[in-house]
Amino acid sequence: MAFRLILQPHLNSYEMTEKMKRAVVTGGGGFVGKAVVKLLISQGVETAVVGRNNYPELTEHGVTVLKGDIRDRDFLMRAFRDYDTVFHVAAKAGVWGGWDEYYSINVTGTRHVIDACQENSITTLVYTSTPSVVFAGEMHGADESLPYASKFLCNYAHTKAMAEKMVLDADCEGLMTTAIRPHLVWGPGDTNLIPRLLARGKKKLLKIVGDGRNRVDISYIDNVASAHVLAAENLKTDRTARGKAYFISQGEPVYLWEWINGLFETLDIPVVSKRVGFRKAYLAGLLLEMIYSCFRITKEPLMTRFLAEQLAKSHWFSIKRAETDFGYRPVVSTTDGVKRMVEWIQKTGSRG
Repeated sequence: MAFRLILQPHLNSYEMTEKMKRAVVTGGGGFVGKAVVKLLISQGVETAVVGRNNYPELTEHGVTVLKGDIRDRDFLMRAFRDYDTVFHVAAKAGVWGGWDEYYSINVTGTRHVIDACQENSITTLVYTSTPSVVFAGEMHGADESLPYASKFLCNYAHTKAMAEKMVLDADCEGLMTTAIRPHLVWGPGDTNLIPRLLARGKKKLLKIVGDGRNRVDISYIDNVASAHVLAAENLKTDRTARGKAYFISQGEPVYLWEWINGLFETLDIPVVSKRVGFRKAYLAGLLLEMIYSCFRITKEPLMTRFLAEQLAKSHWFSIKRAETDFGYRPVVSTTDGVKRMVEWIQKTGSRG
């Protein structure tokens, strides 16, 4: 698919400081990373991406592609040379997989990013985290005072918590750091969340878990990108974001299953009506995890304990700290975001 620079007028209003001249985005070929890249180049920031593939749709727009692996410390030492800002977006995501790979990418890779920033005198590091680092069942309007979870149900959340703490602990006068925690990122260009949801919906593999009244935060892709850039800008000016983590969302939680079914209706996909109790789904997830681990099956199970809690529990967060510290606000509403995403799906056929 051709790379097109599509940004709304309000995103062009963000004034970049003179200090942000050259930025690197790890994972810049991915969904969130690419959105950050598009916003940066629209602001005239010379931008490079670090990734394991070639991205001709980016190079066509003047983006430098630095091909390599964040687990290669020497590569990052060379790649970050002469840049002043790093957006560390690259990660191994998902709810299933072995510890070693999650740790090597999300923890060791992040350690290498920090080291390369310090070695190259880079002053600004924005880390893409996740609310999963604090996930502990029901959460209603929780803020960043929440501690890290004491128990993790998937290696992704565990290793992201370790990496986020590492990044925030590295904050100092020489390297100012912050972490952005967007929840359920969606929108045009999504290659994971929405396509998988639609694919399962078409095959009638989805069931409402729990009572179906759980409220969750969602985050439109343009809003997530603007939060990253605003946070970096803050680190170079007011510096109120130093050493802090920030929840990012639409600012208005949705009833998860109503939102999913509304999207399905718009796309002529059968709505989800079958139900399963939370306890039954949780136990099924536990059993499947045991079977998959025993037989070393790498494919993700249809249900896990983490997924059961995500689908059944309410978890939404306050974005007041981001609003106060660096002026974040969701510039694309959920209604407008859904319209844009549906148009993209219908135009590209990205139905999973």
